Amino acid sequence: MDNQRNLILAVVLSGLLFFGWEAFSSWYFPAPKQPVAAQALPTAGATESAEDKSLRHSRTNREGGLHDAADIALETKDLATELAAPGRVKIAAPDLAGSINPKGALLDDLSLTHYSQGLEKGSEPVRLFSVQGSPAQYFSQFGFSGDGVKTPDANTVWQTSGGPLAPGKPVTLTWDNGAGQLFTIRFSVDDHYLVTAEQTVANTGTAPVVVRPYAQVNRTSKTASGDSWNIHSGPIGAFNGAVQFGPNYDDLATAGTIRSEGKTDWIGFTDIYWLSALIAQDGQKPDSQFDSLGNENFRAAIVYQPVTVAPGKAVTRSTRLFAGAKESGVLKAYEDQGISNFSNAIDWGWFGVIEKPILWLLKHLFALVGNFGIAIMLLTVIVRGAMFPVAQRQFASMAGMRAVQPKMKALQERYKDDKQKLQQEMGALYKAEGVNPLAGCAPLILQIPIFFALYKVLTLAIDMRHQPFVLWIKDLSAPDPLHILNLFGLLDFTPTSFFAIGPLAVVLGFTMFLQFKLNPAQMDPMQQQMFMFMPWIMMFIMAPFASGLLLYWCTSNLLTIAQQAYLYSRHPQLKAQSDKAKQDQERAKARESK
Repeated sequence: MDNQRNLILAVVLSGLLFFGWEAFSSWYFPAPKQPVAAQALPTAGATESAEDKSLRHSRTNREGGLHDAADIALETKDLATELAAPGRVKIAAPDLAGSINPKGALLDDLSLTHYSQGLEKGSEPVRLFSVQGSPAQYFSQFGFSGDGVKTPDANTVWQTSGGPLAPGKPVTLTWDNGAGQLFTIRFSVDDHYLVTAEQTVANTGTAPVVVRPYAQVNRTSKTASGDSWNIHSGPIGAFNGAVQFGPNYDDLATAGTIRSEGKTDWIGFTDIYWLSALIAQDGQKPDSQFDSLGNENFRAAIVYQPVTVAPGKAVTRSTRLFAGAKESGVLKAYEDQGISNFSNAIDWGWFGVIEKPILWLLKHLFALVGNFGIAIMLLTVIVRGAMFPVAQRQFASMAGMRAVQPKMKALQERYKDDKQKLQQEMGALYKAEGVNPLAGCAPLILQIPIFFALYKVLTLAIDMRHQPFVLWIKDLSAPDPLHILNLFGLLDFTPTSFFAIGPLAVVLGFTMFLQFKLNPAQMDPMQQQMFMFMPWIMMFIMAPFASGLLLYWCTSNLLTIAQQAYLYSRHPQLKAQSDKAKQDQERAKARESK
């Protein structure tokens, strides 16, 4: 009767896990919504309705970008119009391409030349910055403010000289206010993603003037990648020597303005793969803040302290802009050049101390074999090999536990009415026999941080983006694209996330089932039944995760099966005890069914 009640309870708990996981995966792995008609958005500074808030980030995903068909069409039209305007200065750096808009001194056209938007051949490069006022608005601006002095504004058309902007080939923008002040912005770019803007005001008038150079990044959250509890996407900055992941867009929209406290090293916006950040000039103490501008638009800004420019003098402030891919090696190189904590712009989290070595090893294995899938499998072999001594001790402990089971049963019968005494006697028995009941958990406990660290690496590291394995697996950082329930795309429907089971998930469930079958039978029939359920529960849970993570787990299961077979050969008494226990359970079941 107790076993039946326990089985019913297990089924109910499994059902709760299934449906709870469906809700969680729908939130954590959101599918793009169907296109909807364009609708009016609230004006800047207006209060958003509850419906607006519920829709605000419903279209975000791991890559980011626009998902509404009307927005995409309008974005294409806006780009065609704005980028065809005369006077733009071309950007032709090794890793960046685009143009500078002389009206307002805007960097509003930036693409990443080495990263494509999709997997298909001929896919367009990833566009990071887009023109002001477009659905994918994302740009940087450098300018000046001041009291009692005429400064350039958003409608100012600057005079340009030089171009295209490339390493060693700067571009200069100038504007004369006609009152004795000449404003200059000199842009330069390096071989990767760093643009330097030197903002100068020269006073040729007869009286001193006070100005404040500033820099800003302005973007829409419509194109943001998904933000979750363990991977941040949104406002980011380094303040007082530490990286601050937050606030998120929703919190900033509610707050309106969030000012940073203390020293600002850099400030900007991050997606999972991309980053825009303003790096303040060394030795200066600018004010910095995040602002919500309404209509899903946000701003990160640094404003230098007021500076008095005497007649015949000039003052310059130099601000760097990083706009590009979060390549760990590039970020670390910039950090070594003096940008504080820049490598931590990648949200490594608690297990960064493990994740960084894993990424380093994966990259070296990839350089060796030329395939990240094979590199993940080799990493698995290395991890399992390092834990093999632990597995040996685990099996020796299991053999010891099986050997003392008759004595344990005798103690349980003798002290069944005295739980405290039973625990004392069992502890003494374990000590006398030299066995540890927790030893069997050690390999699993040791694997948990490695497993989670690999999950973060596959999700965060741009090195994994669009990396193929074999056959249908074209992107190891994305879920398995094939679904068994629609016969791998032959049937014209797409299963929901809960039932989107791919071949890798099935292999994972099957190999885990074989692994549990090889384990010694549990003394508690309820535990044994739960172990038989677990592989198929995990098949559903793991299906939406990155295929590289499933590849790691499948490889680990196969190695564990081979390891168990080897260790059983080294401990024949454990195998014999396991077989006997299974036979005893089968006989007990047969007696109960009569």
